[in-house]
Amino acid sequence: MQVITLIRLAASSAWNRRFTLGLILLSIALSATLLLGIERIRHDVRESFSQSVSGTDLVVGARTSSVQLMLYAIFHIGGATNNIGWDSAQKLANNPAVAWTIPLSLGDSHRGFPVLATNQNYFDHFHYGDQQALHFAEGAPFHSVFQTVLGADVAQQLHYKIGDKIILSHGSGGAHLTEHADKPFTVVGILAKTGTPVDRTVHIGLDAMEAIHLDWEAGAPIKGLVIPEEMVKKFDLTPKTVTAVLVGLKNRASVFALQREIAADKDDPQMAVLPGVALDELWQVVGIGEQALLAVSAMVVVVGLAGLISSILASLGERRRELAILRSVGAHPRDIFFLLALEGLGVMLIGVLLGIVILNLAIWTLGPVLATQFGISLHPNLPTTGEWWLLLWMVIAGLVASLLPGLRAYRLSLSDGLTPRA
Repeated sequence: MQVITLIRLAASSAWNRRFTLGLILLSIALSATLLLGIERIRHDVRESFSQSVSGTDLVVGARTSSVQLMLYAIFHIGGATNNIGWDSAQKLANNPAVAWTIPLSLGDSHRGFPVLATNQNYFDHFHYGDQQALHFAEGAPFHSVFQTVLGADVAQQLHYKIGDKIILSHGSGGAHLTEHADKPFTVVGILAKTGTPVDRTVHIGLDAMEAIHLDWEAGAPIKGLVIPEEMVKKFDLTPKTVTAVLVGLKNRASVFALQREIAADKDDPQMAVLPGVALDELWQVVGIGEQALLAVSAMVVVVGLAGLISSILASLGERRRELAILRSVGAHPRDIFFLLALEGLGVMLIGVLLGIVILNLAIWTLGPVLATQFGISLHPNLPTTGEWWLLLWMVIAGLVASLLPGLRAYRLSLSDGLTPRA
């Protein structure tokens, strides 16, 4: 038979079985939708991870591993083995090659969320994603000692609003933490959602971190000494040490020279890492989630193809007479084989295209919710080159899967279809 004739026969047969094929088509479309959706979420999660900080040329801290430095400096997980002196941080800020620095001091917490002490440079120069600056959903940066700015997740999960009072705890782990109850903080700002560790952070000033520890020593409050909130400004609140410093350079070409200069400083042992390189190393440690998403994607396709094969095989019993009649009027067994293969290919192509449409409609509808609630930024658009390759392999797999019913039909004898079953 000619190819055009086979296509017409396939189309006519499909129309006669439109309800059954419609269900198969929907199954394939949903498989393609889930495959593309998981792939885009996987890509966005990795992008969000790798772009937790952007525009920062170096992260400087006490000598340790680059992964550990990134964990506590950027993700606020764990603790520093040592701090760097404030004099070293100031020396770095005054370096002719440096455009700006953001000092970071960690160690305290609030109801499970890390507390980050910093200064105004944090709100002016910290960027994430594609050079996106921090924005305030409500309020403004802190400008007084006992004021705090909350990340979006902190405010949402703990139901805080501007003007609320919060109490910080000393330390970042354990069930029994000592609170700085005598020095409450007032919420003056809530940052917009970023999809980064910023969302889960409580921000205070460097002077505030010093203020709440004036009457503390060796990690415990000094017995018999209580410095009231109104008296702290009479003390020097300049920090003695900081956990890490984010550095932006005037010219990125000088990044390696400054990195060597920092490493050679014998007065205060320090190290400087490039955020992009360190984040790639860290992703190798925590990227098992990406592999899990890939496995889920593969299972989604397998389920869709299994549905396609089972549906076509199930329909063969109903189509034996139809196929036998085609044989009786001159159709060769290979024509029957190609007919079923052509049907499978058509269903896969239409299902994949329909899946692309469904995904973009879902993103258009739910995209703002995903961005607000989970920090996942998806936008309706055509598949990327990598996604087209995934869909192509899905179509090829569907074509191969449809060959099994075709082979079975090929082996059916003419008499098997024309002779009624007892």
